[in-house]
Parts: sequence; structure tokens; C-alpha cells
Amino acid sequence: MSTPNSQSVHPDSPAVQSYLTLLQGVITRMGTNSSNCKTLCITLVSAIVVIIADKNKPNFAWIALLPIVLLGLLDAYYLGLEQGFRTTYNEFVKKMQQDLATSKDLFVIVPKLLIRKRDGNEIRPFSPVLATLIGLTSFSIYPFYLVLAAIVWIGKSLVS
Repeated sequence: MSTPNSQSVHPDSPAVQSYLTLLQGVITRMGTNSSNCKTLCITLVSAIVVIIADKNKPNFAWIALLPIVLLGLLDAYYLGLEQGFRTTYNEFVKKMQQDLATSKDLFVIVPKLLIRKRDGNEIRPFSPVLATLIGLTSFSIYPFYLVLAAIVWIGKSLVS
């Protein structure tokens, strides 16, 4: 139990619960943004393919690759952010379990990178580029966008 002079926080305090709820909300928003990227990508690519097919210009199918690449990168970035905030959340919970969390921890809402290594995990400050690259290797990213690009390319080949 914490003493009045101590800066440690109790797991049942409203501040801790609010902090965890805030982090959960951010994590949820990043997941929603990622899902919206996929939805928007399918919508844009479908519209571009329909216009190209209607105009009978299969050589312009490469235009459909632009939203695939751009929204794929944005999706990977959101996934990297989501993983970063999950790392922040898990690190705080670990501190709470070890009774090491202080009131200063309640005012830090920044993502952290969890780098998985063979000899153990490493926590690093967040880097948008590195987080995006890590996100690109996720099974929820590359198969979706690669299959979508393959469908566009195969469709172009069939029409030509």
C-alpha cells in the first residue's frame, strides 16, 4: 500500500483506470483506422478498375496500384502505432504488477516499439518508419494488399 509521500499509484485508483481506458481507446481507434484503410482501398481499386474496363484501356491498370501502395503503407503505419500503444499498455500493466508504477507514468501516452529478438525482447522509442516496416511484415497487411494487386494485374492480363 502506498504512503502519502510515495508517488506509487494503486491499481484501483480512478487515475489508473482512466489511463488504461484512454490507452484502450487509442488502440481501438488504430485498429478501426486500419480496417478503414482496407475498405477504402477496395472501394477505390474497384472504382478505378470499373472505369478502366468501361473505357477499354487495360494499359492504365497500373493506376489502381497507387491506392494499393499508399493505403497499404498507411495501414502498416496504423498497425505499427497500434502495436506501439499496446506495448505502452503492457509495460504499464507490468509496472503495476511489480508495484513500480508512479503517478508520472499516468501522464505518458506515447507508443513504444517492441523489438523481438532471439535473446529477448527490447523496448525502444517509437520510430514511425521502423513501425511501418514492422507493420508491413504483418500477416494482416501484406497478403491483403498483395492479393489485391495480383487481382488487378491478372484482370489487366485477361482484358489485354
